[in-house]
Amino acid sequence: MPSSTPPKLPDLYVNDGQLPLGMTGLLKPTDPYSASVAEMRESLARDGYLFLKGLLPREDVLRTRERYFDMLSPTGILKPGTSEMDGIFDASKDPGDYPGFGTGKPGTGTALSDQFMTLALQSHSQSWYKDDFCKHPAMISFVEKLTGWGKNTGSLDRTLLRNNVPGNKAIGVHYDYIFLRHGDDSVITAWIPIGDVEVEGGGLIYLEKGHELGKHIEHEFTQSAISSGMTEEQARSAFNTNMMSGGVLDSGPISFGTKYQRRWLVSAYEAGDVVLHNSYMIHASTMNYDKENRIRLGTDLRFVDTSKVWDTRWAKVYEDGDGL
Repeated sequence: MPSSTPPKLPDLYVNDGQLPLGMTGLLKPTDPYSASVAEMRESLARDGYLFLKGLLPREDVLRTRERYFDMLSPTGILKPGTSEMDGIFDASKDPGDYPGFGTGKPGTGTALSDQFMTLALQSHSQSWYKDDFCKHPAMISFVEKLTGWGKNTGSLDRTLLRNNVPGNKAIGVHYDYIFLRHGDDSVITAWIPIGDVEVEGGGLIYLEKGHELGKHIEHEFTQSAISSGMTEEQARSAFNTNMMSGGVLDSGPISFGTKYQRRWLVSAYEAGDVVLHNSYMIHASTMNYDKENRIRLGTDLRFVDTSKVWDTRWAKVYEDGDGL
């Protein structure tokens, strides 16, 4: 591991235990309204991510959070007497009844869990989310300028609106191109926390120089697929025999970071922040240990250059069991 002094952080937990301080660093923030486009392009290419502070209007982000939890409130997910915007989990409930998409846990199978999954899926198609938030003009115009794609910038309709209640499993180690192999690898992801997220509150973590390692791993996957006799279609699948269940590289960030001797970069996030990362950037999340039991809500938006081949499977709103 690098020998630099680790940052002062609270205890952080991932799927395979407590993250050692020597395995952590801090994400580098960028002010999108003072940095030049050239500077930001250079940072994205060098680091694999761009942590943009206050790119989106805070009130728009919080309004989306409020609407989401208003829609999900019939499931009893919120602590009685608290507001939808605060999004405080009712700790008397079983966290397993409120699973987050992409964590490999589909729910407990109870009537409550089924109700929650139904409403959480329906939230993806609500106009206040898929139109007002996912196509927010501040987001679209920024990506158009940063990438230079201009009006060839495509915002993919398939997104993942994920909640992470305290006590649930975190997101495993992966890079996004695993799931978007039917198109060019220039795709850009915007991870947007929908609300404030303390550093221990379950936000995304990024492997230092993870985009370089991700590209190398993808090359190894491709070569392995060819040598094993897979068809081109089989090799493109995120769930081919070279991958773990769910398309992840590893369920545990500690074991993965130890294997490759790299740190995980972490941060607290505020409503309005956006992290852009390239398609090979390796990332995961921490478990949510927010002191006030706030539910971490966030979404993954993808942007493509429509003048190139792009993964058209992502041209529709997320559906349960869509195979992606």
